[in-house]
Amino acid sequence: MGRKLLWASLVLAPATFVADLLHAGHVALFLLAAVALVPLAWLIGEATEHAAGHTGPGIGGFLNASFGNAPELIIALLAVADALPNVVRGSLAGSVVSNLLLVLGVTMLLGPDRAELDRRSLLVQLLLVAVAVLAFLVPAVPGFHGNPERHSLAVVGIPVAVVLLALYTGVTVANLRRHRRRYAASGGVATGWSLTRALVALGIATAATALISEILVHSLHSFAKAAGLSEFFVAAVIVAIVGNAAEHGGAIVIARHGNAELASEIAVSSSAQVALFVTPAVALLSFAVTPALSLAFRPVELGAMGAAAVAVGIAVANGRSRRWEGAVLVVAYLAVVGAFLAVGDR
Repeated sequence: MGRKLLWASLVLAPATFVADLLHAGHVALFLLAAVALVPLAWLIGEATEHAAGHTGPGIGGFLNASFGNAPELIIALLAVADALPNVVRGSLAGSVVSNLLLVLGVTMLLGPDRAELDRRSLLVQLLLVAVAVLAFLVPAVPGFHGNPERHSLAVVGIPVAVVLLALYTGVTVANLRRHRRRYAASGGVATGWSLTRALVALGIATAATALISEILVHSLHSFAKAAGLSEFFVAAVIVAIVGNAAEHGGAIVIARHGNAELASEIAVSSSAQVALFVTPAVALLSFAVTPALSLAFRPVELGAMGAAAVAVGIAVANGRSRRWEGAVLVVAYLAVVGAFLAVGDR
């Protein structure tokens, strides 16, 4: 019954497009878009699980993160074009934190207790996130004083972005090769959808998610104003969660199906991809518009990302998924949300 309802609720996506064309109220449009993302996230999770049956959990998690982070990249570029640098940085930092603490925490909480995780893969990706946070200090520290949007800081961020992209590419290629060998050695047998069908479903669902996310972002200002929230909070919490709805929903669905290893790969690999690929890519692409985006993250953003990586590293160090640790991660995320709410706009 639940699956039939989710399949039927996919009609909410075209309904959102129609409502947007008819110029529905921004608050109503925001709520409709948010609800429409739920079945799309479920579909991406479903397709990822079937794709992982052909590739193994490591590559499956990478596929989900890659398809799922497309909306995040689009949202960030749209915000850059609209000259909203604080929204961009807030959404990117919030995305890293929400994937690590909220998504992984919920998947550990709802998934099987004491399930085995790929400890090595998770720790490597968490190390990448930590390295990215340290690298962000290069343009961020000078931004603590003076105008954080000055062009010189954007220029300083160029080598940082290039190094992070190169590091992510090298480590990811090596990691995917390891996952492929591991899956081949396990003698895994594919079941369910064909790989082609799964990838097509992923592509269509991700494209729809990106379009819905764009509608939601454009209605966020009115929603935030009506709710009395700061732009930073909206970006770091609401936009971050919405922009990663695919990974959030997909990981949770997969965890509920008992596949804790794949669910954890999705959450952590998505964070690493945002920190080392999406963020540098947005920074470099922003030079096509004016002004370019500087990577001058605020101390609260850097602290939240770094602390999240450390907390998750401690949680997965034993290679097991424990429900009580998932609960701790969720509580930690709520604490971060409280901090984001308290600091307000820059």
